[in-house]
Amino acid sequence: MNRRNWVTRALSCILVASATVASAQSFPSKPITLIVPFAPGGNLDVVARTLAPAMERALGQTVVVDNKAGAGGALGAALVARAPADGHTLLVSTPNALVVLPQMTKTSYKLDNFQPVGLAATTALVIVVKGSDNRFKDITALMDYMRANPGKTSMGHAGLGTTNHVALMQFEEAARVKLNIIPYKGGAPALVDLIGGQVDAVLDQLSSSAPHIQSGALRALAVLSRDRDPALPNVPTLREAGLVDFEATTAAGLLAPAGTPTAVIETLNAALRKALVEDAVRTRLAGVGSVARPSSALEFGQLLTQEDTRAQALAKAGKLKAD
Repeated sequence: MNRRNWVTRALSCILVASATVASAQSFPSKPITLIVPFAPGGNLDVVARTLAPAMERALGQTVVVDNKAGAGGALGAALVARAPADGHTLLVSTPNALVVLPQMTKTSYKLDNFQPVGLAATTALVIVVKGSDNRFKDITALMDYMRANPGKTSMGHAGLGTTNHVALMQFEEAARVKLNIIPYKGGAPALVDLIGGQVDAVLDQLSSSAPHIQSGALRALAVLSRDRDPALPNVPTLREAGLVDFEATTAAGLLAPAGTPTAVIETLNAALRKALVEDAVRTRLAGVGSVARPSSALEFGQLLTQEDTRAQALAKAGKLKAD
């Protein structure tokens, strides 16, 4: 490389670095939008709306939540993937929407189109039925009914490729039952139909089911975690019901478009961590069955990579198919 080209490249690097530092120093320069790729009332919506005011305080800028439901989370994810890489538009998502869904259907994005900001929370999964449904007094009764009526028990979930969907497929295989699996545009619409008697059961995140369980509109039959959840101490695990190797939970985190400056990611991660140690935030999350999980961007990225590897293996085994 001659001297002139070297000088030109050096000047270009300096200009890019200067622009990056300037943008980071002025960040945030406008309201930040948290895109939730599912309908209001679901787990991710609860997490986002709990975090928004706390992140506002940490960043000194307005943080709004915008629900963009559709295509199992792909619509909202695609919007963020195409957004300017300046940190002002973020995605609140589970790993599944980014690594499982692209294995099941055509999406306009892939994992590389996003940059992790940090893990926010983990949440227990729960199987719920209508509170007044006397057919299922416990999880054993529900599984007995499923086995006696193959393909006739309707179970809803939050959408294709979601954590709920994958867990429901795993449950179907572990329990050796055949279900009529029905996808929705989020957990909330599924619960509305369950309360209305349109489906027999729903596999959902505890965060969105908890208010309905507390009111008596829904009844929890089992949690899918290894141990009983503190929010539902009287509800058994599927392991207790005989599925000894079964365990499933869900995680929620924040992501920015790929190419977002490192300094901006660090600012957002610091704000997220600060929000997650607030007593009000931790209490609110715990009240709906979620646990605050502050992490670095790197740690969340490692989780996403692990889930991506797992999703690719499931796809090769023919386990991931759109219903």
